[in-house]
Amino acid sequence: MKVALLSLALFGTELTTAISDRVPELSVETLCKARSADDKMMGLAESQSVADCVRDEKNARQKLSTVWETTSLSIRMRCQSEVLFSLGTRSYLDLLSCIQIAEDTKSTFPATVSKGRRRTPHS
Repeated sequence: MKVALLSLALFGTELTTAISDRVPELSVETLCKARSADDKMMGLAESQSVADCVRDEKNARQKLSTVWETTSLSIRMRCQSEVLFSLGTRSYLDLLSCIQIAEDTKSTFPATVSKGRRRTPHS
């Protein structure tokens, strides 16, 4: 029951978060407590203490604040949509990872234009 309430608190209140020029505001304490409660409910050892989880999420939030404005709007929109809405994780770590992977992929496989058609390195 507590897990359901934490999940509702975590996901239910922020479903209207807009994709914007600012890093979204997430409730890391609620997220970390919900993860801990999920581990306990399933009879698993706690994968990470709530305090360590909060610290990691806050560090990820700080890193996001430095890369957010320089990240293209299309990548921010895609990652925010995937992480915050589709996957439902609502985690700064997941959002940062999504952006880093998208940026790495973009720089590793840049599209090239040849004879009027878009061509990727795999074409």
